[in-house]
Formats: sequence, C-alpha cells, structure tokens
Amino acid sequence: MLLAPAAFWLLALLVLPAASLLLLGVTLRGPYGAFEWSLTWDNFRRALDVKYLPVVARTVTYAGLTTVLCLILGYPLAYFLSFQAGKRRDLFLVLLMIPFWTSWLVAIYSWIIILGREGLLNSLLRGLGISDAPIGFLGTPFSVILGLVYFYLPFMVLPVYASLEKIPRAYIEAAHDLGADRFKAFVKVTLPLSLPGVLAGSILTFIPCMGDFLSADFLGSPRTYLVGNLIQNQFLMAQDWQFGSALTSLLILFLITGLYAQHRLEARTVGEGEG
Repeated sequence: MLLAPAAFWLLALLVLPAASLLLLGVTLRGPYGAFEWSLTWDNFRRALDVKYLPVVARTVTYAGLTTVLCLILGYPLAYFLSFQAGKRRDLFLVLLMIPFWTSWLVAIYSWIIILGREGLLNSLLRGLGISDAPIGFLGTPFSVILGLVYFYLPFMVLPVYASLEKIPRAYIEAAHDLGADRFKAFVKVTLPLSLPGVLAGSILTFIPCMGDFLSADFLGSPRTYLVGNLIQNQFLMAQDWQFGSALTSLLILFLITGLYAQHRLEARTVGEGEG
C-alpha cells in the first residue's frame, strides 16, 4: 500500500511512455507520416546502420568529457562547500542552483552573446592583446562541451557534496592523530568515502548528456550534432516518428544496460570489501 502511489506514477510517467515508444518503433510509416500498425523491425535495423556510428561515438565522447570536466570542477567545489564554506554554505548552494531558476534558452542565448565573434570573450581576448582577429568559438566542440558543463555541473556537485557531508569528521581527525597530513588524510579517508557520491554524480551527469540536444542545436553545428539532435529531427522535422522511437528505445536500452552493469560492479565491489 505504501509503494502504490510511487508505483503508479512510475508506471504512468516512465513505463507506459517507454512501452509506447517501443510499440511505435515496430510500426510502419505510412503516407504523410501516418501510422501503419504492422509489426516490423526495419526501424531498428535502420537505427543500427553504421552510418549513425559517428553520431553515437560523438555523443558518448562529449558526454564522457562533460562528466570528467564536471568532476574535475565539481569535486573541489563540493569539498569547499562541505569543509570550508562555513556559515556561507547556504548562500553558495543557492548560487549553485541559480542556473536551474532560469530558462535554458535564456542561458543558451547568453552563451551565444559571450562566445560570438563580437561577443564578450573575443572582446576580452582582443583587449588583452591575445588575439588580433575574432575567434569562431560557436559551432565547435568547445562551445558544445562548455554548454553541457555549464548546464550539468550542479548534477555532479550536489551528490558529491551530499556524500562528503555524510563523512564523520572524527574519521579525518583520527587520521591526523595517526600522523597523516591533510593530503594523505584526503587520499586515504575522504576520497574513498566520497566515491559513492562521485559515482552517483557521474551517472546523473552522463545520462542527461546522452540525450541533450539544445547545446548542440544552438551552440554547435551539424558537425557536432548528437543523438538527441538526430532524435529531435525525426520527430519535429522529418515527421518520422517510427524511426525516432526506435532511436529513443535503443538509447534507453543502452543507458539501462550501462546502469545495470554499474550496479553489478558496485555490488561485487561491496561484496569483496565485506569479504
């Protein structure tokens, strides 16, 4: 009875939409985008065509780089919030959450203004004498990954911060009492105990990046398009919902397989540790 409300919403908002996508992916496309309810795997065979491998590889690469960069930038920030922020911690957490309070389109257009040929970044570089001519930042992998890092950095910081907050400070004090300096105490105590937060933050960052399309659509070019852009084009431009559903189903299957493998690896690691 206690699980019934959560189970209902998961069924209504997750299971049924995913099942409808799978069902739509095995139908035929009729004239003018109509549906022909005939069972076929042609859409999935088309989605597995090797010509889409560069888009998939680019998506995985961008998502992986974004996750790594978010970890490099987010872990020190989460550490500062947990151990050094003091009474200003709540203020810094609010500042961290501000990007979620604004429309993503507003944020993207702000980055377009910053990265444009006559934008703030090029003006700063010319003012410092670093560059004589405007640099084309927009439409490059740099601008796409920058946008992804900007949007998904809080997804990394918050789980790591929550994990660091759970570490008993007595453990760190005990490490110091046993002769460990700050660096060794961090490596031997803080970092291992924060790994669950790092893993959770990496998953929460990587998965949304795999489906993102706004960053590549506005900050990139056709050469930087991701799987999300390919799916978006099928639904909104090509009106090929069957093929778009097949692509979405395969993407969901890929992510679920990765999550299951990660869960099994984590369970095995915990089991070996307890043994």
